[in-house]
Amino acid sequence: MTRVRLTAAERGEEVLQAAVLAFGASGYEGTKTDEIARLAGVSQPYVIRLFGTKQELFLASVRYVCSRIEEVFREAAAESPDLASLGRGYERLSEERALLLVLLQGFSASNNPAIGECTREGFGSIYRLIRELTGATPQEAREFLSIGMLLTVMTAMQVMGPEAHPAEWADEITATLTNHQD
Repeated sequence: MTRVRLTAAERGEEVLQAAVLAFGASGYEGTKTDEIARLAGVSQPYVIRLFGTKQELFLASVRYVCSRIEEVFREAAAESPDLASLGRGYERLSEERALLLVLLQGFSASNNPAIGECTREGFGSIYRLIRELTGATPQEAREFLSIGMLLTVMTAMQVMGPEAHPAEWADEITATLTNHQD
């Protein structure tokens, strides 16, 4: 079997995807760069060569997640520039559970000054994009983000998303949320 040689950029993307999985599962403090290297199929020194430090790799992961959320929102707004359309886009993100877990891990690790700054910047950018794409008022955007955070937490608890464990209370909440957005 011939192994395909990847460019540095492609290998960096693989390392970033592995980092999202690892950081999503174990958080910033609980993740070791050698675990990320193993998931990516590279050496731990190579991970450090690409990203410098574990913190820089975590920051890149948080930025990637925020960019992915913005990408989904832009796609949804292209179909219909309203909050309901963005909400349906965000629900699709529950299929990418690791992304949402990294977002939560970023919030949790925000006592670290660099992580806090990066997470606040990313969340603020998402907020501004929601307002720009939909014309939502600050209150409407706040309510939208509140619902999104609830969905993120429910995805983390695995009552939503691909690995969901059915829960009657979760079904009631999501039914109410769906009715609220339409």
